[in-house]
Amino acid sequence: MGALSETWFADGYIDFELKKYTLLAYLQDINHYFTQTRLYPQLSDIIFHYNNLVAFRDNKQFLQQQFPKRLTAVNLQKLELLYEQLVTDDELMEELENIIRYSLSQMNNTIKEGTEIYEYVAGNLNIFPVGLVPLETAEGYILLCDGNCRQTLVYAYRLTIFERHDEKFRGIHTQFIQTYKKDLMHTIGHIKTLLIRERNNLPNPAVYCVETPLVVPIDETLLPIAKRSLVRYIAQQAA
Repeated sequence: MGALSETWFADGYIDFELKKYTLLAYLQDINHYFTQTRLYPQLSDIIFHYNNLVAFRDNKQFLQQQFPKRLTAVNLQKLELLYEQLVTDDELMEELENIIRYSLSQMNNTIKEGTEIYEYVAGNLNIFPVGLVPLETAEGYILLCDGNCRQTLVYAYRLTIFERHDEKFRGIHTQFIQTYKKDLMHTIGHIKTLLIRERNNLPNPAVYCVETPLVVPIDETLLPIAKRSLVRYIAQQAA
């Protein structure tokens, strides 16, 4: 993927046509993946850049609060120096505003396309517990089945809670365990029994099946959406 730098709109010569060409090449690349129903990491990347532009437009100090993990000290220094320039250069300010306005509009259209794919896949997921659900659901297993109906993919999962801007967020980490052929023997109930027998680190695990009639890329679409959907499902069940 032709990636954009975090400060692409401010790097080098600030010229509308030049930045427009850079942006359109990036969006063309993103759309190429979307037409193949490949959402990640492309969707999260373009959302980052969109939010980054909004933050820069509204308040440069907000950048340090919003994106501490991706914006380095060098990136921030660039943006601060650019702001100093803008104070004394009306022409530069106008050019940058045009770039940001155009970029937000174009990115928004692409994000909508990606979001529609996301919502379609998420809307076709069926999530349910396998057997009894233990009191502790922070760790367990995901059994992932798609429309091919040929195999069941097993992942260990672990929920995490992190705080940002006085809000709590739930995250999920997964690790691929094994693939089971889908047949009369390897039912989801039997797979759960095998996991408990073979992996004694979780003697009473929470096990959830996530199935869909769709056939979409596993790593780039189905698994990321399944993970986010499972986090919401567990939170709703606990409420």
